[in-house]
Parts: sequence; C-alpha cells; structure tokens
Amino acid sequence: MSSDTRDRILDALETLLLERGAAQMTLDNVAAAAGVSKGGLLYHFKSKDALLVGLVQRLGDRARAQLGEARASGSSIAEWYLQTPDPTTQDDAVELALYRSLLATMRTIDASAGSEPHEVQRALDAVMAAWSDNLDTEVDDPVRADTIRLVGDGVYLRALLGLPQIEPARYRAVVDRLLQR
Repeated sequence: MSSDTRDRILDALETLLLERGAAQMTLDNVAAAAGVSKGGLLYHFKSKDALLVGLVQRLGDRARAQLGEARASGSSIAEWYLQTPDPTTQDDAVELALYRSLLATMRTIDASAGSEPHEVQRALDAVMAAWSDNLDTEVDDPVRADTIRLVGDGVYLRALLGLPQIEPARYRAVVDRLLQR
C-alpha cells in the first residue's frame, strides 16, 4: 500500500469526524469510507490511537509545509500565524486543508474529554508547542508573542467555525500593530 492509501485513510477519517462526529469513528467505518479493507487500514495504523496520531502528525506536517512556503516567500512566523484564508488565491485550498485537519483533530480530543491525556492529546500538544516555540523564538517580547498567538488562534477559530472575518483593512491594521509596523 502506498502513501496515497495512507492519505486516503486519513482523508476518510477527517470526513467521518467532521460529518458524523467522533462517536461514529470506528476502524470499520474509516476503512469503508477510505475504500480499503480493515486489514489494509491496520497495515498503516495498528490501532485507533495510531490512526488518530497519524491525523495529528499530518496536521503538523501540513503546518510545517505551509510555514516553510511562507518563510520562503519572505513572511515571518508571526505573519504566518496571523494569516486569514483568502478565497481568491490558489493557496486557499492548502490553508483550508490545514483548518480541516485541525478541526477534525479537535473533534478527537473532544471525545476523550475527562480522561487521562493520551497519545493523541500529547501529539496535538507537541504540534501546538512547536508553533508556540517558533513564535517565541522570533518575537523578542513574550507578551507580544502571546498576543499574536491569541489573536491568531481567534482568527483560526473564526475560520474553522465559518464565522465572518474582520473587515480586511481593519484586520491588516491589527496585524501591522502587532508586528509593530
């Protein structure tokens, strides 16, 4: 089985989580949605937790790739963190894939609320910590770094929930102030 199959399985998992919720996320349902046998799914992911960790790792991979592209085009980590989706650009599909991965991942955490932190929670914590560490490294003022992080998280959450975004010129002024331009 190829990495295409692995991605197809993770895509199916995301779709199940987003459309039907964590309660419907069984190995059988994921395998059926991906068009593979349960054995084929287990070839790539040895357990449900391994499947969920794979989802979180792909989220981290997508974020690292997007950040790398942003850095290559001259953006700072803070600018990347504060970005909003722009439906008029080709990159929007890449960004929306990242949002979709994060929302699906959040649904898995929701299902395990109240239990002891497990492998999936630790994997998500590691992804989020890496984003924070990069921001802390770039921004010399820790309070400003936290403000950027909180604003970026709020913008991200609004996009995930499909809420209207702040008027673009006004948001640009917010970003400029946070970046001290």
